[in-house]
Amino acid sequence: MYELEIPGAVNVGVAGEEVTVKGKLGSVSKHFNSKFVEVKVAGNKLSVGEVKEKKLSKKSSLAAQAFSTELKDAMQGVENGVSVKMKVLFAHFPTSIEVKGDKMYLKNLFGEKVPREVSIVGSTKVEVKGQDVTVKGIDKYEVGQTIANIRKGCYARGYDTRVFQDGLYVDAGE
Repeated sequence: MYELEIPGAVNVGVAGEEVTVKGKLGSVSKHFNSKFVEVKVAGNKLSVGEVKEKKLSKKSSLAAQAFSTELKDAMQGVENGVSVKMKVLFAHFPTSIEVKGDKMYLKNLFGEKVPREVSIVGSTKVEVKGQDVTVKGIDKYEVGQTIANIRKGCYARGYDTRVFQDGLYVDAGE
């Protein structure tokens, strides 16, 4: 059984197999499988428990732990937000970035004529200022998937990656 403290500005609701976390920045919904996990809200406590079936005990234990972590991240996200800084690095060809709606375009990466298109997941926002890129959102998993899409879009196809290290990288100086 995992007990999570619900912060004062956050509301948590459970409906069927869906948990909705609402805060000052927005709301996040998380789906769970009731075959493995039991979720209950009592006052300002959120409890994520294991199902008592013996055959499913190990999977249930792991699922409860993982889902409690997801809910903890969701509560922090709707309260404070999630922000990751990235930098555009290039040695051979000057790369520029353009954001239009839920797509991001990497122009002139490796001298390519056609811009590479990257998907922005969910309600994640991407801000570009020169060579600095900030990925912001309220769902840690959507922000992480957007960063993974950006990294995948920068892959050096057909080039020696030891030489061609152009692309976007997470700024470790955070």
